[in-house]
Amino acid sequence: MLEELRITGLGVIDDTTLPLTGGMNVITGETGAGKTMVVTGLGLLFGGRADAGRVRADPGRAVVEGRLRLNGTTASGVQARIADAGAEPDDDGTVLLSRTVTVEGRSRAHVGGRGAPVSLLADVGEQVVAVHGQSDQLRLLRPAEQRAALDRFAGPDHEKLLDTYREAYTQWRRVEDDLADRRRNARERNQEADLLRLGLDEITRVDPQEGEDDELKAEAQRLEHAEGLRTAAALAYQSVAGGAEGGDDTPDVTSLLGLARRTLEGQATVDSKLGDLSVRLEEAATLIGDVAAELSAYLDALDADPARLETIYERRAELRGLTRKYADDVDGVIAWATRARERLSDLDTSDELLEELDRERQRLAAEVTSLGERLSEARREAAGRFAEQVTTELAGLAMPHARIEVAVVPREAGPDGADEVELRLLAHPGAPSLPLQRGASGGELSRVMLAIEVVFAGAGGPPTLVFDEVDAGVGGQAAVEIGKRLARLARSHQVLVVTHLPQVAAFADRHLVVAKDTGGAVTTSGVRVVEDTDRARELARMLAGLPDSDLGIAHAEELLAVAAREKRA
Repeated sequence: MLEELRITGLGVIDDTTLPLTGGMNVITGETGAGKTMVVTGLGLLFGGRADAGRVRADPGRAVVEGRLRLNGTTASGVQARIADAGAEPDDDGTVLLSRTVTVEGRSRAHVGGRGAPVSLLADVGEQVVAVHGQSDQLRLLRPAEQRAALDRFAGPDHEKLLDTYREAYTQWRRVEDDLADRRRNARERNQEADLLRLGLDEITRVDPQEGEDDELKAEAQRLEHAEGLRTAAALAYQSVAGGAEGGDDTPDVTSLLGLARRTLEGQATVDSKLGDLSVRLEEAATLIGDVAAELSAYLDALDADPARLETIYERRAELRGLTRKYADDVDGVIAWATRARERLSDLDTSDELLEELDRERQRLAAEVTSLGERLSEARREAAGRFAEQVTTELAGLAMPHARIEVAVVPREAGPDGADEVELRLLAHPGAPSLPLQRGASGGELSRVMLAIEVVFAGAGGPPTLVFDEVDAGVGGQAAVEIGKRLARLARSHQVLVVTHLPQVAAFADRHLVVAKDTGGAVTTSGVRVVEDTDRARELARMLAGLPDSDLGIAHAEELLAVAAREKRA
Protein backbone atom coordinates (compact mmCIF):
# COMPACT_ATOMS: atom_id res chain seq x y z
CA MET A 1 0.00 0.00 0.00
CA LEU A 2 0.96 3.65 -0.41
CA GLU A 3 1.72 5.02 3.06
CA GLU A 4 2.57 8.61 2.19
CA LEU A 5 2.44 10.96 -0.78
CA ARG A 6 4.31 14.27 -0.92
CA ILE A 7 3.67 16.78 -3.73
CA THR A 8 5.77 19.91 -4.33
CA GLY A 9 5.38 22.59 -6.98
CA LEU A 10 2.54 20.94 -8.93
CA GLY A 11 -0.34 23.14 -10.08
CA VAL A 12 -1.82 25.03 -7.15
CA ILE A 13 -0.05 22.75 -4.66
CA ASP A 14 3.10 24.34 -3.27
CA ASP A 15 4.25 21.69 -0.78
CA THR A 16 1.98 19.20 0.95
CA THR A 17 2.07 15.69 2.35
CA LEU A 18 -0.81 13.20 2.34
CA PRO A 19 -0.56 10.59 5.14
CA LEU A 20 -2.51 7.61 3.82
CA THR A 21 -3.84 4.55 5.58
CA GLY A 22 -5.11 1.13 4.69
CA GLY A 23 -8.83 1.05 4.00
CA MET A 24 -10.71 3.98 2.52
CA ASN A 25 -9.00 7.37 2.10
CA VAL A 26 -11.29 10.19 0.95
CA ILE A 27 -10.04 13.48 -0.54
CA THR A 28 -12.45 16.42 -0.62
CA GLY A 29 -12.25 20.18 -1.07
CA GLU A 30 -13.75 23.18 -2.81
CA THR A 31 -13.88 23.22 -6.61
CA GLY A 32 -10.51 24.43 -7.90
CA ALA A 33 -8.72 23.70 -4.63
CA GLY A 34 -6.45 21.12 -6.28
CA LYS A 35 -8.06 17.73 -5.70
CA THR A 36 -7.25 16.80 -9.28
CA MET A 37 -3.57 17.58 -8.67
CA VAL A 38 -3.46 14.72 -6.16
CA VAL A 39 -4.51 12.27 -8.87
CA THR A 40 -2.14 13.97 -11.32
CA GLY A 41 0.67 13.54 -8.79
CA LEU A 42 -0.15 9.84 -8.44
CA GLY A 43 -0.03 9.51 -12.21
CA LEU A 44 3.42 11.12 -12.33
CA LEU A 45 4.70 8.98 -9.47
CA PHE A 46 3.77 5.83 -11.32
CA GLY A 47 5.24 6.70 -14.71
CA GLY A 48 2.53 8.86 -16.29
CA ARG A 49 3.20 11.45 -18.98
CA ALA A 50 4.85 14.59 -17.64
CA ASP A 51 3.10 17.90 -18.43
CA ALA A 52 5.51 20.81 -17.94
CA GLY A 53 2.53 23.20 -18.05
CA ARG A 54 1.46 22.01 -14.59
CA VAL A 55 4.85 22.82 -12.99
CA ARG A 56 4.86 25.96 -10.83
CA ALA A 57 7.21 28.67 -12.10
CA ASP A 58 8.63 29.00 -8.59
CA PRO A 59 10.60 26.80 -7.74
CA GLY A 60 10.61 25.70 -11.40
CA ARG A 61 10.18 22.00 -10.80
CA ALA A 62 7.54 19.63 -9.49
CA VAL A 63 8.49 16.73 -7.22
CA VAL A 64 6.23 13.84 -6.26
CA GLU A 65 7.44 11.36 -3.67
CA GLY A 66 5.68 8.30 -2.36
CA ARG A 67 6.49 5.71 0.28
CA LEU A 68 5.30 2.27 -0.77
CA ARG A 69 5.04 -0.60 1.71
CA LEU A 70 5.55 -3.94 0.01
CA ASN A 71 3.42 -6.76 1.37
CA GLY A 72 0.90 -9.28 0.18
CA THR A 73 0.93 -11.12 -3.13
CA THR A 74 2.45 -8.24 -5.12
CA ALA A 75 5.51 -7.80 -2.87
CA SER A 76 7.72 -10.44 -4.51
CA GLY A 77 7.02 -9.19 -8.05
CA VAL A 78 7.73 -5.56 -7.17
CA GLN A 79 10.85 -6.44 -5.19
CA ALA A 80 12.20 -8.52 -8.08
CA ARG A 81 11.57 -5.69 -10.55
CA ILE A 82 13.29 -3.00 -8.49
CA ALA A 83 16.16 -5.38 -7.67
CA ASP A 84 16.75 -5.82 -11.42
CA ALA A 85 17.18 -2.03 -11.59
CA GLY A 86 19.77 -2.04 -8.79
CA ALA A 87 17.48 -0.65 -6.06
CA GLU A 88 16.29 -2.26 -2.85
CA PRO A 89 13.70 -1.65 -0.12
CA ASP A 90 14.57 0.12 3.13
CA ASP A 91 15.12 -1.92 6.30
CA ASP A 92 11.48 -1.40 7.32
CA GLY A 93 10.22 -2.98 4.07
CA THR A 94 9.21 0.26 2.35
CA VAL A 95 10.43 1.71 -0.95
CA LEU A 96 10.72 5.43 -1.66
CA LEU A 97 9.64 6.41 -5.17
CA SER A 98 10.30 9.87 -6.63
CA ARG A 99 9.54 11.73 -9.86
CA THR A 100 10.82 15.20 -10.77
CA VAL A 101 9.58 17.33 -13.68
CA THR A 102 11.07 20.73 -14.59
CA VAL A 103 9.40 23.66 -16.32
CA GLU A 104 11.51 22.80 -19.38
CA GLY A 105 9.87 19.37 -19.50
CA ARG A 106 12.85 17.32 -18.28
CA SER A 107 11.91 14.36 -16.13
CA ARG A 108 13.85 12.20 -13.67
CA ALA A 109 12.87 9.19 -11.59
CA HIS A 110 14.34 7.59 -8.47
CA VAL A 111 13.54 4.27 -6.81
CA GLY A 112 14.98 3.39 -3.43
CA GLY A 113 17.25 6.45 -3.61
CA ARG A 114 18.81 5.39 -6.92
CA GLY A 115 18.26 6.95 -10.33
CA ALA A 116 15.97 4.85 -12.49
CA PRO A 117 14.15 5.06 -15.83
CA VAL A 118 10.57 6.32 -15.73
CA SER A 119 9.52 2.96 -17.20
CA LEU A 120 10.46 1.34 -13.87
CA LEU A 121 7.92 3.54 -12.08
CA ALA A 122 5.33 2.50 -14.68
CA ASP A 123 6.14 -1.20 -14.15
CA VAL A 124 5.76 -0.83 -10.39
CA GLY A 125 2.55 1.15 -10.86
CA GLU A 126 0.96 -1.58 -12.99
CA GLN A 127 1.39 -4.01 -10.11
CA VAL A 128 0.35 -1.84 -7.17
CA VAL A 129 -2.20 0.78 -8.27
CA ALA A 130 -5.21 1.11 -10.58
CA VAL A 131 -6.71 4.55 -11.29
CA HIS A 132 -10.39 4.77 -12.26
CA GLY A 133 -11.69 8.12 -13.45
CA GLN A 134 -14.25 9.63 -15.75
CA SER A 135 -11.88 9.17 -18.68
CA ASP A 136 -11.99 5.43 -17.96
CA GLN A 137 -15.78 5.59 -18.25
CA LEU A 138 -15.46 7.06 -21.73
CA ARG A 139 -12.83 4.46 -22.59
CA LEU A 140 -15.14 1.61 -21.60
CA LEU A 141 -17.78 2.83 -24.04
CA ARG A 142 -15.59 1.66 -26.95
CA PRO A 143 -16.36 -1.88 -28.22
CA ALA A 144 -12.70 -2.92 -28.23
CA GLU A 145 -12.34 -1.85 -24.58
CA GLN A 146 -15.52 -3.71 -23.64
CA ARG A 147 -14.14 -6.88 -25.21
CA ALA A 148 -10.85 -6.37 -23.34
CA ALA A 149 -12.75 -5.83 -20.08
CA LEU A 150 -14.69 -9.09 -20.54
CA ASP A 151 -11.45 -10.96 -21.32
CA ARG A 152 -9.85 -9.59 -18.15
CA PHE A 153 -12.88 -10.59 -16.08
CA ALA A 154 -12.86 -14.12 -17.55
CA GLY A 155 -9.62 -14.93 -15.72
CA PRO A 156 -6.05 -16.10 -16.35
CA ASP A 157 -6.96 -19.37 -18.12
CA HIS A 158 -9.06 -17.42 -20.61
CA GLU A 159 -6.24 -14.92 -21.17
CA LYS A 160 -3.84 -17.81 -21.88
CA LEU A 161 -6.31 -19.13 -24.46
CA LEU A 162 -6.50 -15.65 -25.99
CA ASP A 163 -2.69 -15.47 -26.20
CA THR A 164 -2.61 -18.88 -27.92
CA TYR A 165 -5.24 -17.71 -30.40
CA ARG A 166 -3.33 -14.48 -31.13
CA GLU A 167 -0.13 -16.39 -31.80
CA ALA A 168 -1.89 -18.81 -34.18
CA TYR A 169 -3.71 -15.93 -35.91
CA THR A 170 -0.43 -14.05 -36.43
CA GLN A 171 1.22 -17.12 -37.96
CA TRP A 172 -1.79 -17.76 -40.20
CA ARG A 173 -1.87 -14.18 -41.48
CA ARG A 174 1.87 -14.26 -42.12
CA VAL A 175 1.65 -17.45 -44.21
CA GLU A 176 -1.54 -16.22 -45.95
CA ASP A 177 0.10 -12.93 -46.93
CA ASP A 178 3.34 -14.63 -47.97
CA LEU A 179 1.54 -17.10 -50.22
CA ALA A 180 -0.60 -14.39 -51.81
CA ASP A 181 2.43 -12.19 -52.43
CA ARG A 182 4.40 -15.02 -54.06
CA ARG A 183 1.50 -15.81 -56.39
CA ARG A 184 0.66 -12.18 -57.16
CA ASN A 185 4.23 -11.02 -57.84
CA ALA A 186 5.74 -14.19 -59.33
CA ARG A 187 7.15 -12.40 -62.41
CA GLU A 188 8.83 -9.62 -60.41
CA ARG A 189 10.18 -12.15 -57.93
CA ASN A 190 11.66 -14.29 -60.70
CA GLN A 191 13.32 -11.26 -62.30
CA GLU A 192 14.86 -10.22 -58.99
CA ALA A 193 15.97 -13.81 -58.34
CA ASP A 194 17.73 -13.99 -61.73
CA LEU A 195 19.71 -10.84 -60.96
CA LEU A 196 20.70 -12.14 -57.54
CA ARG A 197 21.85 -15.46 -59.04
CA LEU A 198 24.05 -13.65 -61.58
CA GLY A 199 25.70 -11.73 -58.76
CA LEU A 200 26.14 -14.84 -56.64
CA ASP A 201 27.65 -16.75 -59.56
CA GLU A 202 30.22 -13.99 -60.09
CA ILE A 203 31.09 -13.80 -56.40
CA THR A 204 31.29 -17.60 -56.11
CA ARG A 205 33.65 -17.74 -59.10
CA VAL A 206 36.03 -15.18 -57.55
CA ASP A 207 35.56 -16.67 -54.04
CA PRO A 208 36.72 -13.67 -51.94
CA GLN A 209 37.92 -14.31 -48.40
CA GLU A 210 37.43 -12.09 -45.35
CA GLY A 211 40.25 -9.54 -45.03
CA GLU A 212 41.86 -10.74 -48.26
CA ASP A 213 42.10 -7.30 -49.88
CA ASP A 214 44.07 -5.87 -46.93
CA GLU A 215 46.43 -8.84 -46.84
CA LEU A 216 47.11 -8.64 -50.60
CA LYS A 217 47.74 -4.90 -50.38
CA ALA A 218 50.33 -5.40 -47.62
CA GLU A 219 52.06 -8.20 -49.55
CA ALA A 220 52.15 -6.15 -52.75
CA GLN A 221 53.81 -3.26 -50.92
CA ARG A 222 56.53 -5.58 -49.63
CA LEU A 223 57.23 -7.02 -53.09
CA GLU A 224 57.19 -3.60 -54.77
CA HIS A 225 59.79 -2.26 -52.30
CA ALA A 226 61.79 -5.46 -51.86
CA GLU A 227 65.19 -3.94 -52.70
CA GLY A 228 64.75 -0.97 -50.39
CA LEU A 229 63.59 -3.27 -47.60
CA ARG A 230 66.58 -5.57 -48.20
CA THR A 231 69.08 -2.70 -48.06
CA ALA A 232 67.61 -1.32 -44.83
CA ALA A 233 67.47 -4.73 -43.14
CA ALA A 234 71.03 -5.62 -44.22
CA LEU A 235 72.45 -2.34 -42.95
CA ALA A 236 70.66 -2.76 -39.66
CA TYR A 237 71.90 -6.35 -39.35
CA GLN A 238 75.49 -5.32 -40.06
CA SER A 239 75.25 -2.56 -37.46
CA VAL A 240 74.11 -4.83 -34.66
CA ALA A 241 75.88 -8.10 -35.54
CA GLY A 242 78.74 -7.19 -37.90
CA GLY A 243 79.63 -9.25 -41.01
CA ALA A 244 82.20 -10.07 -43.65
CA GLU A 245 81.41 -6.99 -45.68
CA GLY A 246 82.58 -4.73 -42.89
CA GLY A 247 85.80 -6.60 -42.16
CA ASP A 248 87.09 -7.72 -38.77
CA ASP A 249 87.96 -4.15 -37.66
CA THR A 250 84.43 -2.78 -38.09
CA PRO A 251 82.78 -2.47 -34.66
CA ASP A 252 79.18 -3.60 -34.23
CA VAL A 253 76.66 -3.15 -31.41
CA THR A 254 77.04 -6.67 -30.09
CA SER A 255 80.84 -6.39 -29.85
CA LEU A 256 80.69 -2.96 -28.24
CA LEU A 257 78.13 -4.13 -25.68
CA GLY A 258 80.34 -7.14 -24.86
CA LEU A 259 83.36 -4.91 -24.37
CA ALA A 260 81.42 -2.52 -22.13
CA ARG A 261 80.02 -5.38 -20.06
CA ARG A 262 83.42 -7.00 -19.53
CA THR A 263 85.01 -3.66 -18.58
CA LEU A 264 82.37 -3.03 -15.91
CA GLU A 265 82.61 -6.57 -14.59
CA GLY A 266 86.31 -6.01 -13.97
CA GLN A 267 85.47 -3.20 -11.55
CA ALA A 268 82.40 -4.76 -9.96
CA THR A 269 84.40 -5.91 -6.94
CA VAL A 270 85.33 -2.29 -6.27
CA ASP A 271 81.85 -0.78 -6.76
CA SER A 272 78.78 -3.03 -6.86
CA LYS A 273 76.80 -0.41 -8.78
CA LEU A 274 78.99 -1.08 -11.82
CA GLY A 275 78.20 -4.78 -11.41
CA ASP A 276 74.49 -3.99 -11.58
CA LEU A 277 75.03 -1.98 -14.74
CA SER A 278 77.03 -4.81 -16.32
CA VAL A 279 74.03 -7.13 -15.73
CA ARG A 280 71.75 -4.68 -17.51
CA LEU A 281 74.24 -4.51 -20.41
CA GLU A 282 74.12 -8.29 -20.62
CA GLU A 283 70.31 -8.08 -20.89
CA ALA A 284 70.64 -5.49 -23.64
CA ALA A 285 73.09 -7.74 -25.49
CA THR A 286 70.60 -10.60 -25.32
CA LEU A 287 67.81 -8.37 -26.74
CA ILE A 288 70.12 -7.15 -29.53
CA GLY A 289 70.99 -10.77 -30.30
CA ASP A 290 67.30 -11.58 -30.70
CA VAL A 291 66.85 -8.60 -33.05
CA ALA A 292 69.86 -9.72 -35.10
CA ALA A 293 68.44 -13.22 -35.44
CA GLU A 294 65.07 -11.86 -36.59
CA LEU A 295 66.76 -9.53 -39.10
CA SER A 296 68.69 -12.49 -40.50
CA ALA A 297 65.49 -14.53 -40.85
CA TYR A 298 63.75 -11.55 -42.51
CA LEU A 299 66.57 -11.24 -45.07
CA ASP A 300 66.42 -14.96 -45.87
CA ALA A 301 62.64 -14.80 -46.42
CA LEU A 302 62.65 -11.53 -48.40
CA ASP A 303 62.50 -12.24 -52.10
CA ALA A 304 61.60 -10.04 -55.05
CA ASP A 305 59.23 -12.32 -56.95
CA PRO A 306 57.85 -10.60 -60.08
CA ALA A 307 55.59 -13.54 -60.87
CA ARG A 308 53.99 -13.45 -57.43
CA LEU A 309 53.56 -9.68 -57.70
CA GLU A 310 51.78 -10.09 -61.04
CA THR A 311 49.48 -12.72 -59.52
CA ILE A 312 48.61 -10.33 -56.69
CA TYR A 313 47.84 -7.54 -59.18
CA GLU A 314 45.46 -9.84 -61.05
CA ARG A 315 43.74 -11.01 -57.88
CA ARG A 316 43.28 -7.48 -56.59
CA ALA A 317 41.77 -6.49 -59.96
CA GLU A 318 39.21 -9.31 -59.59
CA LEU A 319 38.33 -8.13 -56.08
CA ARG A 320 37.98 -4.53 -57.26
CA GLY A 321 35.54 -5.74 -59.89
CA LEU A 322 33.36 -7.10 -57.07
CA THR A 323 33.65 -4.04 -54.83
CA ARG A 324 32.63 -1.75 -57.68
CA LYS A 325 29.34 -3.65 -58.00
CA TYR A 326 28.36 -4.99 -54.61
CA ALA A 327 30.04 -3.22 -51.67
CA ASP A 328 32.86 -0.92 -50.55
CA ASP A 329 35.21 -3.72 -49.52
CA VAL A 330 35.60 -7.51 -49.70
CA ASP A 331 33.91 -8.11 -46.34
CA GLY A 332 30.93 -6.11 -47.62
CA VAL A 333 30.82 -8.26 -50.77
CA ILE A 334 30.70 -11.41 -48.65
CA ALA A 335 27.89 -9.91 -46.53
CA TRP A 336 25.98 -9.01 -49.73
CA ALA A 337 26.24 -12.61 -50.89
CA THR A 338 24.87 -13.84 -47.56
CA ARG A 339 21.89 -11.49 -47.81
CA ALA A 340 21.32 -12.46 -51.44
CA ARG A 341 21.11 -16.16 -50.56
CA GLU A 342 18.58 -15.36 -47.82
CA ARG A 343 16.57 -13.20 -50.20
CA LEU A 344 16.53 -15.96 -52.82
CA SER A 345 14.69 -18.23 -50.40
CA ASP A 346 12.10 -15.46 -49.92
CA LEU A 347 11.69 -15.10 -53.69
CA ASP A 348 11.07 -18.77 -54.34
CA THR A 349 7.88 -19.30 -56.37
CA SER A 350 8.37 -22.94 -57.25
CA ASP A 351 5.29 -25.16 -57.37
CA GLU A 352 6.70 -27.31 -54.58
CA LEU A 353 7.06 -24.36 -52.20
CA LEU A 354 3.66 -22.91 -53.09
CA GLU A 355 2.00 -26.25 -52.39
CA GLU A 356 3.82 -26.51 -49.05
CA LEU A 357 2.76 -22.99 -48.06
CA ASP A 358 -0.84 -23.70 -49.05
CA ARG A 359 -0.91 -26.80 -46.84
CA GLU A 360 0.51 -24.78 -43.94
CA ARG A 361 -2.07 -22.03 -44.56
CA GLN A 362 -4.93 -24.51 -44.42
CA ARG A 363 -3.58 -26.12 -41.25
CA LEU A 364 -3.23 -22.77 -39.49
CA ALA A 365 -6.65 -21.61 -40.70
CA ALA A 366 -8.23 -24.70 -39.15
CA GLU A 367 -6.33 -24.08 -35.91
CA VAL A 368 -7.45 -20.44 -35.80
CA THR A 369 -11.08 -21.50 -36.39
CA SER A 370 -10.92 -24.09 -33.61
CA LEU A 371 -9.30 -21.70 -31.13
CA GLY A 372 -11.72 -18.95 -32.11
CA GLU A 373 -14.70 -21.20 -31.35
CA ARG A 374 -13.27 -22.09 -27.94
CA LEU A 375 -12.61 -18.39 -27.29
CA SER A 376 -16.19 -17.45 -28.24
CA GLU A 377 -17.62 -20.14 -26.00
CA ALA A 378 -15.47 -18.94 -23.09
CA ARG A 379 -16.56 -15.34 -23.68
CA ARG A 380 -20.25 -16.28 -23.72
CA GLU A 381 -19.84 -18.13 -20.44
CA ALA A 382 -17.94 -15.21 -18.87
CA ALA A 383 -20.50 -12.73 -20.28
CA GLY A 384 -23.29 -14.37 -18.32
CA ARG A 385 -21.37 -14.25 -15.05
CA PHE A 386 -20.18 -10.70 -15.69
CA ALA A 387 -23.68 -9.41 -16.49
CA GLU A 388 -25.15 -11.11 -13.41
CA GLN A 389 -22.56 -9.64 -11.03
CA VAL A 390 -22.81 -6.12 -12.47
CA THR A 391 -26.62 -6.28 -12.34
CA THR A 392 -26.41 -7.31 -8.68
CA GLU A 393 -24.20 -4.31 -7.95
CA LEU A 394 -26.63 -1.98 -9.76
CA ALA A 395 -29.44 -3.13 -7.50
CA GLY A 396 -27.41 -1.83 -4.56
CA LEU A 397 -26.73 1.45 -6.35
CA ALA A 398 -30.37 2.56 -6.46
CA MET A 399 -30.99 0.95 -9.87
CA PRO A 400 -33.02 -2.08 -8.67
CA HIS A 401 -34.86 -2.60 -11.95
CA ALA A 402 -31.90 -2.11 -14.28
CA ARG A 403 -30.18 -5.04 -15.91
CA ILE A 404 -26.90 -5.35 -17.79
CA GLU A 405 -26.53 -7.61 -20.78
CA VAL A 406 -23.26 -8.56 -22.43
CA ALA A 407 -23.77 -9.42 -26.09
CA VAL A 408 -21.13 -11.61 -27.76
CA VAL A 409 -21.78 -11.25 -31.50
CA PRO A 410 -19.94 -13.30 -34.17
CA ARG A 411 -17.78 -11.42 -36.65
CA GLU A 412 -14.97 -12.12 -39.08
CA ALA A 413 -11.90 -13.49 -37.31
CA GLY A 414 -9.43 -10.83 -36.24
CA PRO A 415 -6.40 -10.54 -33.96
CA ASP A 416 -8.61 -10.69 -30.83
CA GLY A 417 -10.98 -13.43 -31.93
CA ALA A 418 -14.16 -13.80 -33.94
CA ASP A 419 -16.44 -11.80 -31.61
CA GLU A 420 -17.72 -8.29 -31.01
CA VAL A 421 -18.57 -7.59 -27.37
CA GLU A 422 -21.11 -4.95 -26.42
CA LEU A 423 -22.39 -3.92 -22.99
CA ARG A 424 -26.11 -3.15 -23.06
CA LEU A 425 -28.40 -1.63 -20.45
CA LEU A 426 -32.07 -2.37 -19.80
CA ALA A 427 -32.93 0.62 -17.62
CA HIS A 428 -36.25 -0.91 -16.45
CA PRO A 429 -38.58 -3.80 -17.32
CA GLY A 430 -39.99 -3.37 -20.79
CA ALA A 431 -37.24 -0.96 -21.85
CA PRO A 432 -35.28 -1.85 -24.98
CA SER A 433 -31.78 -3.27 -24.65
CA LEU A 434 -29.51 -0.42 -25.74
CA PRO A 435 -25.74 0.08 -25.86
CA LEU A 436 -24.44 1.88 -22.77
CA GLN A 437 -23.67 5.13 -24.56
CA ARG A 438 -27.27 5.31 -25.78
CA GLY A 439 -29.21 3.67 -22.98
CA ALA A 440 -27.78 5.37 -19.87
CA SER A 441 -28.01 8.90 -18.55
CA GLY A 442 -24.96 10.58 -17.04
CA GLY A 443 -25.78 9.49 -13.49
CA GLU A 444 -26.73 5.98 -14.59
CA LEU A 445 -23.53 5.65 -16.59
CA SER A 446 -21.45 6.61 -13.55
CA ARG A 447 -23.19 3.96 -11.46
CA VAL A 448 -22.84 1.30 -14.16
CA MET A 449 -19.13 2.03 -14.47
CA LEU A 450 -18.65 1.96 -10.71
CA ALA A 451 -20.48 -1.39 -10.56
CA ILE A 452 -18.12 -2.72 -13.24
CA GLU A 453 -15.09 -1.48 -11.31
CA VAL A 454 -16.40 -3.08 -8.11
CA VAL A 455 -16.79 -6.40 -9.91
CA PHE A 456 -13.28 -6.12 -11.36
CA ALA A 457 -11.75 -5.20 -8.00
CA GLY A 458 -13.48 -8.13 -6.33
CA ALA A 459 -11.74 -10.43 -8.81
CA GLY A 460 -8.30 -9.29 -7.65
CA GLY A 461 -6.04 -6.75 -9.30
CA PRO A 462 -3.67 -4.19 -7.76
CA PRO A 463 -3.87 -3.64 -3.97
CA THR A 464 -4.43 0.14 -4.26
CA LEU A 465 -7.47 1.48 -6.11
CA VAL A 466 -7.95 5.17 -6.94
CA PHE A 467 -11.39 6.53 -7.86
CA ASP A 468 -11.38 10.06 -9.29
CA GLU A 469 -14.92 11.51 -9.07
CA VAL A 470 -16.54 8.42 -10.58
CA ASP A 471 -19.62 9.46 -8.57
CA ALA A 472 -20.21 12.56 -10.72
CA GLY A 473 -23.88 13.06 -11.55
CA VAL A 474 -25.06 10.92 -8.61
CA GLY A 475 -26.85 11.97 -5.43
CA GLY A 476 -29.31 10.92 -2.77
CA GLN A 477 -29.66 7.27 -1.83
CA ALA A 478 -27.47 6.23 -4.78
CA ALA A 479 -24.60 8.27 -3.31
CA VAL A 480 -24.94 6.41 0.00
CA GLU A 481 -24.84 3.10 -1.84
CA ILE A 482 -21.69 4.19 -3.68
CA GLY A 483 -20.08 4.97 -0.34
CA LYS A 484 -21.07 1.54 0.96
CA ARG A 485 -19.59 -0.18 -2.11
CA LEU A 486 -16.32 1.70 -1.81
CA ALA A 487 -16.13 0.92 1.91
CA ARG A 488 -16.67 -2.72 1.12
CA LEU A 489 -13.80 -2.62 -1.39
CA ALA A 490 -11.64 -1.04 1.32
CA ARG A 491 -11.86 -4.23 3.37
CA SER A 492 -9.54 -5.96 0.90
CA HIS A 493 -7.85 -3.01 -0.85
CA GLN A 494 -6.42 0.37 -0.08
CA VAL A 495 -8.92 2.79 -1.65
CA LEU A 496 -8.32 6.47 -2.50
CA VAL A 497 -11.45 8.40 -3.46
CA VAL A 498 -11.64 11.96 -4.79
CA THR A 499 -15.27 12.97 -4.30
CA HIS A 500 -17.66 15.90 -3.95
CA LEU A 501 -20.37 13.80 -2.26
CA PRO A 502 -20.70 13.94 1.55
CA GLN A 503 -22.55 10.60 1.47
CA VAL A 504 -19.37 9.00 0.07
CA ALA A 505 -16.94 10.95 2.26
CA ALA A 506 -18.78 9.82 5.39
CA PHE A 507 -17.54 6.25 4.85
CA ALA A 508 -13.86 7.22 4.97
CA ASP A 509 -11.35 5.64 7.31
CA ARG A 510 -9.22 8.75 6.76
CA HIS A 511 -10.57 12.06 5.48
CA LEU A 512 -8.18 14.49 3.76
CA VAL A 513 -9.22 18.01 2.77
CA VAL A 514 -7.52 20.07 0.07
CA ALA A 515 -7.84 23.77 0.93
CA LYS A 516 -6.75 26.91 -0.92
CA ASP A 517 -4.74 29.71 0.64
CA THR A 518 -5.37 33.03 -1.10
CA GLY A 519 -3.63 35.20 1.49
CA GLY A 520 -0.40 35.65 -0.43
CA ALA A 521 0.44 36.98 -3.87
CA VAL A 522 0.05 33.48 -5.34
CA THR A 523 -2.81 31.07 -4.60
CA THR A 524 -1.60 27.78 -3.16
CA SER A 525 -3.23 24.66 -1.77
CA GLY A 526 -2.41 22.25 1.02
CA VAL A 527 -3.84 19.04 2.42
CA ARG A 528 -4.81 18.31 6.02
CA VAL A 529 -6.40 15.41 7.86
CA VAL A 530 -9.77 16.20 9.45
CA GLU A 531 -11.25 14.29 12.38
CA ASP A 532 -14.16 14.56 14.82
CA THR A 533 -15.67 18.08 14.80
CA ASP A 534 -13.56 19.27 11.85
CA ARG A 535 -14.76 16.34 9.82
CA ALA A 536 -18.40 17.10 10.60
CA ARG A 537 -17.83 20.72 9.57
CA GLU A 538 -16.32 19.59 6.24
CA LEU A 539 -19.30 17.33 5.55
CA ALA A 540 -21.65 20.24 6.45
CA ARG A 541 -19.81 22.38 3.93
CA MET A 542 -20.23 19.66 1.30
CA LEU A 543 -23.93 19.27 2.18
CA ALA A 544 -25.01 22.88 2.11
CA GLY A 545 -21.95 25.10 1.86
CA LEU A 546 -22.42 26.09 5.53
CA PRO A 547 -19.61 24.61 7.63
CA ASP A 548 -20.66 26.56 10.73
CA SER A 549 -24.40 25.81 10.56
CA ASP A 550 -25.62 23.89 13.60
CA LEU A 551 -28.28 22.21 11.48
CA GLY A 552 -25.70 21.29 8.82
CA ILE A 553 -23.30 19.88 11.43
CA ALA A 554 -26.12 17.87 12.99
CA HIS A 555 -26.98 16.45 9.58
CA ALA A 556 -23.30 15.63 8.99
CA GLU A 557 -22.99 13.87 12.35
CA GLU A 558 -26.07 11.83 11.55
CA LEU A 559 -24.52 10.87 8.19
CA LEU A 560 -21.30 9.82 9.92
CA ALA A 561 -23.27 7.69 12.37
CA VAL A 562 -25.14 5.97 9.53
CA ALA A 563 -21.88 5.30 7.69
CA ALA A 564 -20.26 3.87 10.84
CA ARG A 565 -23.24 1.60 11.38
CA GLU A 566 -23.18 0.39 7.77
CA LYS A 567 -19.43 -0.32 7.94
CA ARG A 568 -19.89 -2.47 11.05
CA ALA A 569 -22.70 -4.48 9.41
